[in-house]
Amino acid sequence: MSQSDPTDNALAAIASILDEQQAPPPIEKPQAEPVAVEEQPASPPPLEAHGYSKVGPGPMAALRFKWTVREQDGQYYVDETIGENSKPLVSGPMVREAAIKFVDDCEADAHQRFEVLKQEMSSRAAVASLVREEGGEI
Repeated sequence: MSQSDPTDNALAAIASILDEQQAPPPIEKPQAEPVAVEEQPASPPPLEAHGYSKVGPGPMAALRFKWTVREQDGQYYVDETIGENSKPLVSGPMVREAAIKFVDDCEADAHQRFEVLKQEMSSRAAVASLVREEGGEI
């Protein structure tokens, strides 16, 4: 029996976690006759900044980034932590809208970097698999 590559195991674990996180596509419901609906406001109500948070991607909670907005004396700060027991890196002071945007931007950047890393790991695993199949060495 051949020994498996640890990279293959890590990629399989990451893939299974990501598969679990993806929701199934929504089921389309048949169109009903139009019903009179009260007019909705043009824009949604503003988000509550204090306590607003987002979590970055990753297979292990101990390595996951989290960004949380807190208010102090009318100013907003963003606490960035890694895992659950780390000391926060504080950004601020800033206005409410800037704090929310900062959290959203950090989370989006983390997801983009995670996708790049995932693709890089997948391509390296594919190359390693080809080399093993051909009997060569890496």
